[in-house]
Amino acid sequence: MKKFMSEFKEFIMRGNVMDLAVGVIIGGAFSAIVTSLTNDIISPILGLFGGLDFSQLVAKVGDVEIRYGAFLTAVINFLIMALIIFLMVKGINKVMTIGKKKKEEEEEATTKLCPHCCEEVNINATKCPHCTGDIPAEEE
Repeated sequence: MKKFMSEFKEFIMRGNVMDLAVGVIIGGAFSAIVTSLTNDIISPILGLFGGLDFSQLVAKVGDVEIRYGAFLTAVINFLIMALIIFLMVKGINKVMTIGKKKKEEEEEATTKLCPHCCEEVNINATKCPHCTGDIPAEEE
């Protein structure tokens, strides 16, 4: 049991598990904000144009109420949240690329190929360590 608990503790303390937990908590709070945005601002505005509030739409089938308005509100919530998350990720990616050079400078060559055995050797070498052949000096 002690080994199980230590393995569980190690699993929980991994960075990705903690990041996931923080993400879920922040996502829940963010979901409440988007739900409020939809229910308190967007649905009433749409109600002005359509003359109704989506959350109040209900279809009765016998004794059963089907609240399709609540479903439409949930779909709108999802679309708004997806749009906002997309814009956030796009913005973060844009910020992350600032400061990075678009074209990376090529590193100076530190090796060259031996003309005899085609192995890589130090650029300053005059003899190949692989085949012991003479390497002519390169003209610039």
